[in-house]
This record gives sequence, structure tokens and C-alpha cells, in this order.
Amino acid sequence: MATNKELADLIFPDIKETVKDLEKRFPPRKLKPGAEVTRFAPSPTGFLHTGSLFTALIAYKFARQTDGIYFFRLEDTDQKREIKGTGLDLVNQLANFDIISSEGYFGDYEKGEYGPYTQSKRADIYKIVIKELIKKGRAYPCFCTKEDLEQLRLVQEANKVIPGYYGEYAKCRHYSVDEAIELIKSGKPYVIRFKSKGNHLNHIRVHDEIRGDMDLSQNDQDIVILKSDGLPTYHFAHLVDDHFMGTTLVTRGEEWISSLPIHIELFESMGFKPPKYAHLPVIMVNDKETGNKRKLSKRKDKEAAVSFFLEEGYPKLGIIEYLYTIANSNFEAWLMENPNTSLDEFKLDFNKFSLDGALFDLPKLAFISKEVLSHLNKDEFTAQCLAWAKQYSPETTKFIENDIDRFKKIINIEREQEKPRKDYEKFSDVLPKIRFFDKDAYDQALNQPLPYNEFISKEVIKALLIEYRDHLNLDCDEQTWFNDMKALGKKHGFADDRKVYKKDPQSYNGWYADCIAIIRVTICASTNAPKLYDVLQILGKEEIIRRVNLALSKIQ
Repeated sequence: MATNKELADLIFPDIKETVKDLEKRFPPRKLKPGAEVTRFAPSPTGFLHTGSLFTALIAYKFARQTDGIYFFRLEDTDQKREIKGTGLDLVNQLANFDIISSEGYFGDYEKGEYGPYTQSKRADIYKIVIKELIKKGRAYPCFCTKEDLEQLRLVQEANKVIPGYYGEYAKCRHYSVDEAIELIKSGKPYVIRFKSKGNHLNHIRVHDEIRGDMDLSQNDQDIVILKSDGLPTYHFAHLVDDHFMGTTLVTRGEEWISSLPIHIELFESMGFKPPKYAHLPVIMVNDKETGNKRKLSKRKDKEAAVSFFLEEGYPKLGIIEYLYTIANSNFEAWLMENPNTSLDEFKLDFNKFSLDGALFDLPKLAFISKEVLSHLNKDEFTAQCLAWAKQYSPETTKFIENDIDRFKKIINIEREQEKPRKDYEKFSDVLPKIRFFDKDAYDQALNQPLPYNEFISKEVIKALLIEYRDHLNLDCDEQTWFNDMKALGKKHGFADDRKVYKKDPQSYNGWYADCIAIIRVTICASTNAPKLYDVLQILGKEEIIRRVNLALSKIQ
């Protein structure tokens, strides 16, 4: 009678190393007590999902705040779904948010003593562990075809039993070692399955860092752990990689809770200590069609892709702050108390996580982003905006680089003060709001009628503009300019006091704010623009007169 060792040697004749050899090759990390080793382990199958950014941020933060290690592992074992180049894209997109691993996969190279960090390069490591499982009688070859498994599914559906490959339905687990060896020698294709000892009628108690203790049904499925292409499945790779890379804390979405019994049993089968698990709340949205909450969808929601926020130019700090509001209920209060403190000082706490799905709130992100951008000084804003523009907006790049000092002056309007203006929520907002500073853009805007107040006659507007042009004075402080504008308005029938105007509106053409609005529309070709006094100072007398003359020609 053949032994399990003989079966293992037949399947893996070239594998000479043992699990003990792996333990020597990948010794325990030398870190201080309490230091967490975390990882982000995506598959290279497409864009970076907002939920994945959230997961990576939490992993990165817990490693940082405990003086631990955060690493990047590329899980490319499902090579049919792999999209070439997306692994490096994921690394680069995370780097946009300063989430940079201290070791792991970096696209063109890998760094660290616990690699390879690309799963497809770790095939022999997986085989060493699987060979050990076969020797121990906890893994076996399965020769079932797709047709066999489909027939099994139909039988289980007819009998109304839990579907899957387990117990009496796990045909190949009941083969003797001799039978298995004979089938292998005959050339019968096979995969390797894990032999579970569980029973789904029994329960195990597992601890989740967010949800506390949970009672879950035991795993009884004989899952595939090595596919016919020689690469492992996700479940088994998780066991091997997180053990030998020394992962102490796994952060992942709550959809993985159902897989936890499988992972716990896999760790127990090898005598490995499992990492701690924190299953994060799924990010939700309100469905516009049904009005119900649902999971953020790659197919339906633009905000599901991190690339959306990068292309639109949301500030990275705004996005990170927003994700922290999803993560911890006390973050907003902390931020209000510590407005000028680095986020590194904030300590994430699993006890402060919500158990419910967090609702993605784009207006709230916009509010936070406006706050972030408003507190950048002109040099910081310019540098960040230009960096974004060079990647996503040639038109904005041209505008900035044509006169970078002028751009800084424009951006600095009501900026570096106690209560700065909040004009922009993202960098893509900038050019549409300030394009009128460009001569060609202004001239093009005049192809459409200027949006003057329709209740003020053209004759009044023309007379006011002519006098404004002929007596233009920019060599004054803001208060003097303001007083001059009130005087100009009063001369042309505009009340210099709002209360007076409201008491007797029929006696006036408007009040002084309406007078200023006429100048704003004339100079900016819009009713919305930054503070007019600063706009005038930046444009200069010659350009202001040119614009007034153009506007007058359009009115006439």
C-alpha cells in the first residue's frame, strides 16, 4: 500500500525543500511589540476601486501608527482575468495619495526580503506547502472534470442540499492513495484540493477587530488549492503568503467574512498562527433609480474608480480626509480641534468603525476638498494645480505657464487670510472660473450677449461705463475704490444704501451693488468672479479700458 509521502513525491518530484526550510528562509520579522505588518494585495484586473483605496489606506495607516510594515503584494494567480500593466497602475495611483509601501511589488522591480511579492513568481513556495499537506493527508488530487462538477451540482440542487465539493459529494477524497497514484500515472488531469475536517452544522468562534467575536459555520468544503496551471487559488495563496511574509493584520472588505472559516482551517491545518482580521464596511451609494442603498459599482458609478477623482483634480488630502470620516466616527471632531495638525497624528481605532455600510457622499467630499484647497498658500496651490494640469489638462497647463506669476496673483485673491475664499473644490474647476483673465477667452465670451441685469436700461449701463472708463483710477486702496464705486453709482441713479433702496425702489436704478455688478459683468463677462477690486488690479488699466470699449460696442 502506497503512502501519502509517495503520492506527494510523485506529484512534486522536483520539490526538495520543506516547510522548515521556508521558515528559515523567511524568519519572523524583528519588530517592536504591537507593530503591525499589513498589506495591500490587489489583482491586476483593472482600475483602482475607491473601496480598494479605502482598504489600502487603512492598512497603511495601521502600519504607520504602530511603527510596523506595510507592503504591496500583487495577486496575479488568475491570469485569465489579468490586464497587463494594471499592476503598475495600481502602485502609481496609490502613490498619488502618498500610500507607498516600504517593501513589495513596485512594477518594474521588487524590494524586500520576503518576496517574491508577485504570486505568479512564488509557484515553488506554494508547492512546498501543498506537498506537506499531501504528506499529512490534508490535501489530495481531484480528477473531476467540469462535466462531473456540473452533474454534481444538478444532483445537489435536486436533493436540496448545500452545493459544493464536500463530504460524501467529494468523490476524489475517497480514493485510496494507490488509486490516486494509478490515475496520475495514467495521465489523468487533476487539481489539488484541501481536505476539510469541518462540518457546516458546527460553529467556530472567530474574532474580528471591528465586529468583535463572531460565530460562523465551520468550513467543510474541499476547496481547490492548486489549479491545473500550477498556480494556487486565492484562499491557499493567502495562507502561504501572509504566513511567510509575516502579516499580522489583514484589512479587507466585509464580503470576505464568509471565507473566514476556510482561512482559519487552512492556517490550523499547517499549525500556523492566523493574522488578525478587520473586515471593513462596504462603501455604499444611494441608487438613483430605486432610492435604495447598494454597493458602489464599477459599472454604474463614476466615483467607484479612483481615476475619476484624479482626473477631476480632487486634492489628495481632501480624499484622504473624507475616507477617514468613513473610517472613524471621531475623525471630524478631531480635525476641527486640530485643523493645522498632520494627519499622521490622528490614530485610527477599530472600535470607532461603523458596522454598517458607509454611504459615499460626493457633496461632502466636495465640501472637504474646498476646505483643503482654500488653506493652501498661492505657491502650494500653484504647484499642485500645475502638477495635475500637466497630466490631465493641457489647456490649464498653458494658462499657468504663460504667466505663472499672474496665475499666483489670481489664485491668491482672498486666499491667505483668516477666512479664505472657497472657490474651488477640485483643480478642474480652476480654469473655467478664471479663464476670463485671458484676452482671447474674454473676446470669445463676447460672442454671446453679456449677462447684464435686464431691469437696468442699456442707456444707464452705457453712460455708467463711459464715465467709469474716462475716470478709471487703480492707484488707490480698496476702501477708496469702493467709495468711488458708490459715488459713481449714486451719480447714475443707484442708491448708496440698500435700506434706502428697499424703501423706495422705484426712485432708483438699483443700489450700489448693482452698479458694481455692471462693472463685473463688463470686465469678467460673467456675474460670478473673484473679488472685483483684485481682478482689476491684476488686469491693469489698459486691458480694462479695452474691455469696456468692446462691451460698449456690443451694447451699441
